[in-house]
Amino acid sequence: MPESSSVPEKIVTCPQCKGDSVYAPRNPYRPFCSARCKNLDLGAWASESFRVPAPEQFEDDGTQTHLQ
Repeated sequence: MPESSSVPEKIVTCPQCKGDSVYAPRNPYRPFCSARCKNLDLGAWASESFRVPAPEQFEDDGTQTHLQ
């Protein structure tokens, strides 16, 4: 006899298609609604369409004086 899951199911918004997605152990793609949405998101990261912002890098042109 299988055990029933004590984790409640939620309906969340799929980050890719903005449709409804079941956020529960029975959805192996969570938080995505499907394998397609999960793979589209992974592809966007792999192609660097999504980027994490980095702090600005300033080049040292040698005109600044440094404390000693």
